[in-house]
Amino acid sequence: MTTRYDKSARNVLGGELAPCSMDPLTGFYRNGCCETGPHDLGLHTVCAVMTDDFLAFSKARGNDLSTPRPDLAFPGLKAGDRWCLCAGRWTEALEAGMAPQVVLEATHEEMLAVVPLGVLKDHAAA
Repeated sequence: MTTRYDKSARNVLGGELAPCSMDPLTGFYRNGCCETGPHDLGLHTVCAVMTDDFLAFSKARGNDLSTPRPDLAFPGLKAGDRWCLCAGRWTEALEAGMAPQVVLEATHEEMLAVVPLGVLKDHAAA
């Protein structure tokens, strides 16, 4: 299966949006990138590196990202996986002191409408 993504999409640093994860395959459009569009009401724009703490936090908030869902072709996430998170969930985790690290090159520029670049840089993955 070939996945395609919009090479004109920009990241928070102003460069071309890099893929977030092909395994597991992430993104609102399941193309490996944190692209967004008019149908993405959750704004899945943050490429985040999962941690056990964040996965537990998300599950407690009603979004279980760690349990596999074969019926939805979702393998379940584990610590170290990269995943395109909703902007709202990431900011909620930020406010709770549970925000996972962000891959800036793979985080869509639309995230800057929600969180300042400085905050994202403070949580940048190495």
